[in-house]
Amino acid sequence: MKKIFKKYGFIFSTLFTFFIIALFYFTGLRALKIYPVVVNFLFFIIFFSSLFADETVIQKFAKINEGGILTEKIKNYTKKLTYLWCIFLFFQLLISIITCFLDDKIWIIYNGFISYILLGSFFTIEYTIRIILKRKKIL
Repeated sequence: MKKIFKKYGFIFSTLFTFFIIALFYFTGLRALKIYPVVVNFLFFIIFFSSLFADETVIQKFAKINEGGILTEKIKNYTKKLTYLWCIFLFFQLLISIITCFLDDKIWIIYNGFISYILLGSFFTIEYTIRIILKRKKIL
């Protein structure tokens, strides 16, 4: 499966993009409301499924950042962090589903503004904690 996505990933993403454009064209704003649900669902599935793999998504990023070698402390930290990201992404998914049934203004405010603020805040807080833990030689 991994080889297929490496080889044909560009084609899949291009077809998906055209599918979204056609869906929006033929259904108007209703289809646009589904887009954040799909994106949140895909990110949640990627992070959640990586919990059952040898390495989580965050461990793979940490490997790149740390030069390929991860200590046991970093592996534990990144595994726990993946759990936190899964919880965060699951709630983002739920809220994006709920906003599909609410007024368009609420959908726009949440999916076009608040969700990005929450995402950026979550990442910033985690990154700050990681820097502090590295400086204290905990990681």
